[in-house]
Amino acid sequence: MDIKLAEISQEINSLPEEAQILLLDFIQLLKKRYPKPENHHQQKTIYEKFDEIGLIGCCAVEENLSITYKEVLSNTLPNKYDHS
Repeated sequence: MDIKLAEISQEINSLPEEAQILLLDFIQLLKKRYPKPENHHQQKTIYEKFDEIGLIGCCAVEENLSITYKEVLSNTLPNKYDHS
């Protein structure tokens, strides 16, 4: 594909300012959807990505919940779904 940047720039400049702003917003959306590949040695772990967007530590639970989850569920679910 032969992309002519000068032609694209000319087309953008011919648009009204409101359309140029929309185009910039669209470009930002595309950059989020298609990020530049990171250096493989510097790729973030899933933990680091979740921590960066604030998903790590977003709730407080018992420290040993991974062991006692069945007991916790059996004690809490009847109260949550008791419709009597």
